[in-house]
Amino acid sequence: MTDTLNRRQTIGWIAAGAAGTLAAPAAAAEKARVFDVHDYGAKGDGATPDTAAIQRTIDAAAAVGKGARVLLRAGRKYLTGPVTLKGGIDFHLAGDAVLLVSVKAEDYPDPLAGVLHAMGADNLTISGTGTIDGRSPEFMASYDAEGEWWVPKDFRPRLVVLENCKDLRIRDLTLRQAPSWTVHLVGCQRVLIDHVTIRNQMDVPNCDGIDPDHCQDVEIRNCHIVCGDDAIVIKATARYPQYGPSRNIIVRDCVLETQDSGLKIGTETTQDIHDVLFERCEIVQGCRGLCIQLRDQGNVYNITFRDIRFTARYFSAPWWGRGEAISFTAIPRNAETKLGRIHNVKVQNVRGRAENSIRIDGHARGHVSDITLDNVDVTFERWSKYPGGVFDNRPTNVTEGIEKHGTPGVSVRKAERVTLNNCTIRWGEKRPDYFTHALHAEDAPGLVNRGFTGEAAHSGGQAVRIE
Repeated sequence: MTDTLNRRQTIGWIAAGAAGTLAAPAAAAEKARVFDVHDYGAKGDGATPDTAAIQRTIDAAAAVGKGARVLLRAGRKYLTGPVTLKGGIDFHLAGDAVLLVSVKAEDYPDPLAGVLHAMGADNLTISGTGTIDGRSPEFMASYDAEGEWWVPKDFRPRLVVLENCKDLRIRDLTLRQAPSWTVHLVGCQRVLIDHVTIRNQMDVPNCDGIDPDHCQDVEIRNCHIVCGDDAIVIKATARYPQYGPSRNIIVRDCVLETQDSGLKIGTETTQDIHDVLFERCEIVQGCRGLCIQLRDQGNVYNITFRDIRFTARYFSAPWWGRGEAISFTAIPRNAETKLGRIHNVKVQNVRGRAENSIRIDGHARGHVSDITLDNVDVTFERWSKYPGGVFDNRPTNVTEGIEKHGTPGVSVRKAERVTLNNCTIRWGEKRPDYFTHALHAEDAPGLVNRGFTGEAAHSGGQAVRIE
């Protein structure tokens, strides 16, 4: 590719030297493809609403298409309510430009639609090194000191919601202080999210990082995400059955920090989620490290987690998760649920520190099978102040949401053909009484244990217990 570009440049230089002005029309054509929001009435002072001006610019650029750029200038702040992005454009926040979200409820006829939203916008790019500021503190009603989180007002918008878009690119942006989900992709195909930074408040609920929902052929890479809720979570929600399963999704080389799960599938699993790869990620902290929560009728299969480092810990009671290192659970959401299956899941070359178990739980036989842990090394210790000795089954009303349970290194219940290859369980210095076996298996036919290393948490205890 470099050689080709150099040859093209050389030809251009020769032609310009001969004709004198051939380079000028090309530059003029490129400039004509940049649509500056100030040319359409934007003020960029952070106080005057620029929503209408930004929408006019988008519409004008979309009429040209072919990558026409909507330019938000560096050094400016643009106050906006919801705008509709269109296909064929590059919505570009240059330099340190800031898109500042309006906090007026009347500006949002449908808060689920998102501040930036699109429907069927193919070949859309959202780019630049600027920032989208969701102003989450201004959407909060009060702080719950006991729960250690903010209680939202009745109204709070999502930041970016893109539906049924093909050949979508989001790159280089910073999104901060989202009051609800940050980037929600619905029924999108052929998506690349690259070098995106998300910096939300850790104590704001439901401010997920990136949520691919009924999406296909997605790559998320080189992202740094800090958020209160799930960092990267793949879903198949009930609202959008027309878009089919979530499949062919890759998440790689990301750094994640959250008070919920770092890398997750579920809980919304109304259709299948399959062929997913999570690799080379670091979970700085989360309530769970690796997580699959099947609660609906869909199936989750052909999933790989590999080359991942994590820290999983307890947080305050309102947050889901209780410090599980790895949590793969299939539990009906309610008594009417026709529960699907988790199967063909591989966890390879994973290292971590956690306050709670590696948990593989089918609730009833036939819903979890063919799970392989290969070269998984986890150290268990308590260091946070919150009560322990529990498993978190939520969301469900068919069993206890918070179940009293000891903490083995690996817990396998009602799961078939679980294989542990060269796995190591270690115990740190702080080991409460409810820390138990290195491995505890109950109703786990076909369990294979090769090269497993681990002792009981306490002297005289049983290292491996099979029931």
